[in-house]
Amino acid sequence: MTFSIHGLAVARGVAIGRAVLVASSRLDVAHYFIEADQVEAEIARLRVARNSVVEELQRLQKDLPKDAPHELAALLDVHLMLLQDEELTTGVKRWIRERLYNAEWALTTQYEVLARQFDEMEDAYLRERKADLEQVVERVLRHMTGAASPVAAPPPARAHREGELLLDDRHDVPLVLVAHDLSPADMLQFKKSVFAGFVTDVGGKTSHTAIVARSMDIPAVVGARTASQLVRQDDWIIVDGEAGIVIVDPSPIILAEYGFKQRQGALERERLSRLRHTPAVTRDGQRIELLANIEMPDDTRAALKVGAVGVGLFRSEFLFMGRHGVLPDEEEQYQAYRAAVEGMQGLPVTIRTVDVGADKPLDEVRHDEAHLNPALGLRAIRWSLSEPAMFLTQLRAILRAAAHGPVNLLIPMLAHLGEIRQTQVLLAQARAQLERAGTPHGWVRVGAMIEVPAAALIVDRFAQGFDFLSIGTNDLIQYTLAIDRADETVAHLYDPLHPAVLRLIAATLDAGTRHGKPVSLCGEMAGDPALTRLLLGLGLRSFSMHPAQILAVKQEVLRADAARLRDWALAVIAADEPAAMLAASA
Repeated sequence: MTFSIHGLAVARGVAIGRAVLVASSRLDVAHYFIEADQVEAEIARLRVARNSVVEELQRLQKDLPKDAPHELAALLDVHLMLLQDEELTTGVKRWIRERLYNAEWALTTQYEVLARQFDEMEDAYLRERKADLEQVVERVLRHMTGAASPVAAPPPARAHREGELLLDDRHDVPLVLVAHDLSPADMLQFKKSVFAGFVTDVGGKTSHTAIVARSMDIPAVVGARTASQLVRQDDWIIVDGEAGIVIVDPSPIILAEYGFKQRQGALERERLSRLRHTPAVTRDGQRIELLANIEMPDDTRAALKVGAVGVGLFRSEFLFMGRHGVLPDEEEQYQAYRAAVEGMQGLPVTIRTVDVGADKPLDEVRHDEAHLNPALGLRAIRWSLSEPAMFLTQLRAILRAAAHGPVNLLIPMLAHLGEIRQTQVLLAQARAQLERAGTPHGWVRVGAMIEVPAAALIVDRFAQGFDFLSIGTNDLIQYTLAIDRADETVAHLYDPLHPAVLRLIAATLDAGTRHGKPVSLCGEMAGDPALTRLLLGLGLRSFSMHPAQILAVKQEVLRADAARLRDWALAVIAADEPAAMLAASA
């Protein structure tokens, strides 16, 4: 019987094949008490399993293919750090010594303690790092029980040509992995295997599975909740990575329909790839900047591959996270920023200062009862200004990197004019320190992120004090609508097309025009081709997005007449239901 499972659409494309199920090893763990004289033996058993996993991950790192997405290497680093985390290992030993739990029971108990702390984090990206902790625990458990890796690939199959799949096929068909979750190491094995797509019960748009799926351009659906329980081994399934739907046991008609959609998607990607070297110019001759958002220096390769004309957002906080109390020093940051600048081969790189604090602890998991709503607490520029020594270190590193190519400096979450003055003072101080030391450095253009409604409402003052502005729509939507975008109970209210949000964006763009200051947009809205015409009509001329989205947006730019879109765009933002008006004109 045909039925569908709904999850989150995180990676485009369609995958069709037989289901390969992966069960969670943590679901079947022995629980028993040990004798006091067995404590050291249990701890030793745990140590052997942990060391085996460390060696396994280190081997995977060493054998990492050159074409492997950098996200895999970074996430393997995260898993290695979690394995060696004192809070995990010390906690497990305590359960063994004080409660006389067997090693497996102690490990899963400490996992539950830490998992609750992750659940209480406000930041969606960090909250989803709980999945990494779970996968580390499961990997250790598998070694303790002698279980195999969950995605050991079956023998390679001879792929059918698309559209030739038959429902009675049993051999030589594509395979789709269905799991509770997948670790970075599992994803590496997944890349080497014959799997055409994957489905996971858990995960969100910022989970590592989603990140890797997008970087590898693999059809995927995450957050499908009970998929691994509802899908049976060898079921025929269709993964619609664009709609976030998994269709189980499809009828021949549905299979043929999705086979056609799959072929059309492949043709569309091939056609889009031809636009790589085509300048992003509208039909009325207006040149549009299409920039890339990156997390690590190696992302520059993907940006150049799709023809990005620069980096509009380098999220520097990824250099700071998961380091267990050891922040990157000036030299380490300088080398990372320099690598990104040189990687873009003379194209501009915009580096956002570190966006952490309160809900984004840099060293270990913290649970601070004083911060009832960390999203409104000490984060981003507020945190940087409260730690001037750290901030000066980062500013010096960025200024030094500017000696190697064009660099823009972007300040997040500004809301007060006093914050602008403090930032300017510290930037001047960092430059003076480098000059006194005789350290080579360059000049930077300084920009403000408009992501707090207060900043958007006094945007003229911001435009006067900065060289450029960048609209961060993800937080602007969250703060304008008072919606926690990580809370699934109110996620349906998170609306990029809310009239208030659109009017704040329009006001910021108009202020940039009045003051002769460029304005970019680096939130998720920039990479949505369905919104490209609207943003062009409102006056946006600089879009920054994930590299995988650039060519689809470029296609919309090439089709648009920006001047003629102006009146229509103003009518859309004045409407009570902008989404309905936008849909009607599609």
